[in-house]
Amino acid sequence: MGLKITGIPFVGYPVSDMKRARDFYEGILGLMPGAIDQEIPEMPGKYWVEYEVGSQTFAISNAWEPSGQSGPSVAFEVEDFQEALNHLKNQGVKIVAECIETSGCRIALIEDWDGNGITIHKIK
Repeated sequence: MGLKITGIPFVGYPVSDMKRARDFYEGILGLMPGAIDQEIPEMPGKYWVEYEVGSQTFAISNAWEPSGQSGPSVAFEVEDFQEALNHLKNQGVKIVAECIETSGCRIALIEDWDGNGITIHKIK
């Protein structure tokens, strides 16, 4: 029968500095930490923080190094696309692509402080 993928339990991003990353994801993007917000017991000095985003889980950790070259990308749906974009600009966030229009959505491509790609998404 082979491999059957049944879901995505989380998307995890590597970060180099947990405080700086938390300031970005919590302070700028407004995510709230979920039930798991801890030092990894088997890895002293390494942390794992999960954020519940709708029915999905997004996590950050310093347990592995970010490359800033390419890798995972997550898309966050926003209520108001222009308001979100203005907020990100005011916070000094790197905007890679400001507004890409498709027939079904508008997207902006940004980067966190470690160079991880993030898509800001608004379905039409």
